[in-house]
Amino acid sequence: MKRRPLPVAAALVATAALLLTACGSGDDKSSGNDKIAGADRGGETPKESASPSGAPAEDKPDGVDVSLPKDMNLVFDWDKPKDKNEAAAMDDAANYLRAIYRGVDKRTTKDAAVTAYATGEGLHYAQVQINEWIKGGWTATGTRRHYDATTRSAPNGKSVEVAFCADTGKFYGKEVKTGKVLKTEPSLKDFGYYKVVMVKFPTGDGLWQASKVFVETSAERCR
Repeated sequence: MKRRPLPVAAALVATAALLLTACGSGDDKSSGNDKIAGADRGGETPKESASPSGAPAEDKPDGVDVSLPKDMNLVFDWDKPKDKNEAAAMDDAANYLRAIYRGVDKRTTKDAAVTAYATGEGLHYAQVQINEWIKGGWTATGTRRHYDATTRSAPNGKSVEVAFCADTGKFYGKEVKTGKVLKTEPSLKDFGYYKVVMVKFPTGDGLWQASKVFVETSAERCR
């Protein structure tokens, strides 16, 4: 059976490209001596606190519910770094992505997880992504895989860049009204390379927030 192209894919790729232009250059070459963008900025206070729920403890890091529907599977196939701060930043970068797709599922940009794990441009990125899915009338289903992650700390210890690849080849849009899954033909567009700048929340115990997001779409390096 021939698989239909997914309209949302084009919208999200265009959004990512727009944000890439706004937030950083297309040249992602970097060295250990490069200054991490946003490294001198602290996190902002989350605008909402988590509401009580019956979610298991593993779904509520930092007391915030990041649980997702059973058919929405985000896989993080990466090893944690030895550095404590970098490991914590990597964990919360994963929670940031969970928060985005929780927002997609809940049809809102104001879920407690989104406001807890994002700040500044990272919050704007999350809101734009969620709104694209909402406007299209779609939610998501399938498996989105994240891999080949690296971390890089700023000299002041308050910022960590978490870079990784994402494969969305088995992650599809689903019409909210009909439940119809809109599948795509496999292509280079399924692969993205992300750099998420995580900043340490000033008064939180180990909480890190995404403050900037850089996206390279159709990333050959991740294929």
